[in-house]
Amino acid sequence: MTTLPRRELLSRLGFGLGAMALGGPGANGSPLAPKPSHRAAKAKSVIYLFMQGGPSHVDTFDPKPELTRFDGKPLPASFQADGLNLQFIKVGDSKLMGSRRTFRKRGQSGLEISDLFEQTGAHADDLALIRSCHHDAFIHGPALNLLYTGSIRVGFPSVGSWVVYGLGTECDNLPAFLVMSDGSIGGRARTSYSSGFLPAAYQGTLLRTEGSPLVNLSPASGLTAGEQRRMLDQIGEWNRRHAAERADDSRLEAQIANYELAFRMQTAAPGLVDISQESAATRALYGIDEKSTAKFGGMCLLARRMVERGVRFVQLISTDWDGHSECDKNHVDNARKIDRPIAGLIADLKQRGLLESTLLVWAGEFGRTPVMQGKEGRDHHPYGFTAWMAGGGVGGGRVVGATDDFGFRAAVDRVHVNDLHGAMLSLLGMDHRRLTYFFQGRDFRLTDVGGDFDLAGRLTG
Repeated sequence: MTTLPRRELLSRLGFGLGAMALGGPGANGSPLAPKPSHRAAKAKSVIYLFMQGGPSHVDTFDPKPELTRFDGKPLPASFQADGLNLQFIKVGDSKLMGSRRTFRKRGQSGLEISDLFEQTGAHADDLALIRSCHHDAFIHGPALNLLYTGSIRVGFPSVGSWVVYGLGTECDNLPAFLVMSDGSIGGRARTSYSSGFLPAAYQGTLLRTEGSPLVNLSPASGLTAGEQRRMLDQIGEWNRRHAAERADDSRLEAQIANYELAFRMQTAAPGLVDISQESAATRALYGIDEKSTAKFGGMCLLARRMVERGVRFVQLISTDWDGHSECDKNHVDNARKIDRPIAGLIADLKQRGLLESTLLVWAGEFGRTPVMQGKEGRDHHPYGFTAWMAGGGVGGGRVVGATDDFGFRAAVDRVHVNDLHGAMLSLLGMDHRRLTYFFQGRDFRLTDVGGDFDLAGRLTG
């Protein structure tokens, strides 16, 4: 057996695998080994459809005929005295702006959904609309932190990291937590897949949506599988020796696991990301061959392939819903990109028997104001907005909660972000009060000290 010098071993391995930042493997003894849930689970995996920027609830899933009736009129004095804080609008000078969209009843359930989502609306009987979401952060950064991690502060674990910390993964040759975006992910959005203070093995893996989804997926040229295996074994030995002297730092253990998972992914991942063999009917279902839907359609199709292979948590980010000016145009453009792919995802999961075990969650970091900003725009609005869930044991064709007549505040069965996260965990068989991690002298959890509203019960009962 030929033994290569250490420097050459590291150099050759680095070209093949070193740039991959992946979660740990799910083999026995791994931090991502499958773990029992607290109770019987309705869902096995999650696809989190995140509309970054904040979609307008009153233009999508929360019809407000009174808002339309008072379009252009000043905000009533009762609302001016209600203590609303907005980012860029002076409340006393505001004028109401009704939706420019048309809502109609869909499916046998009669859920009212706007014409922005004609194709998703065709699956109304699978959707549970949560029209009473709320929190108090009206700036993107803190609001994104809340929806992604349950806290307005930085440094906390993302929802996906909590899920894989609690349940592990059933797939040992792919990451447990995968993330894709149709645009760039800036610094404030990196919290979406951070493991925070949880061990680094629980972080998400970002897949690129252009070019090769994973950098350095192929082995280094001229390196045989046996040579690569020997490299990993030797580097693993050095790394474990180094880690033994630094027991409080989880990053090196995660890196050791990264190398091992990357080695296995060289066989598994190419088959996952190669959609060229999908049928014409499947490509049409997701809009893969149409310019406006190709990118998000490809993301949705890959998400189905991931959960089909046992990936625990998949996060898809649509990045441009910040409609401060001409909100309707912004939403028409963005809905055109995602409506068909999301409808295709629902239909594909259902026909493959995967919808009951896959929880779909659609949300943004907040809604948009019922009052006008600038030229037909809407400001940030966290005081009442809509999310929806489907699959994973959720009963479709129903509505939970309501905002007031103008869509300003969550008024009935108010659902805080902590309640939303608590329901996601509950549907996965986890008790959010018991899923804790000891850090800096106390137990932390995804839902902080909240999550008391039984949203899961309302979604499944």
